[in-house]
Amino acid sequence: MTDFAAAVDRLHNQVRHWEQPRWKGKAERMYGLVQLLADLGAAAEGQPRRPVPREHDMILADQLRVVADDLVAAAPAPEVLAEAAAAVDEVRKHI
Repeated sequence: MTDFAAAVDRLHNQVRHWEQPRWKGKAERMYGLVQLLADLGAAAEGQPRRPVPREHDMILADQLRVVADDLVAAAPAPEVLAEAAAAVDEVRKHI
């Protein structure tokens, strides 16, 4: 879990202060990550996948934090957290 938590912290700290122009061309990648983490959390809880509301770009950092916390709370298998950490790191490299 610590690798996942550290990856989320790094990405969150990178983007939480961004203004709207900075999100141009990057928001959809971040939203895709948010949805992936939500899907992994739903699977870990044995719940159906649900779309994460696509709100204003300025709240993507908050959405990241919420779905990451939900995923950790679901106590998924270590390989799921490793997959999630790799996805977070990949997005971080490209935004």
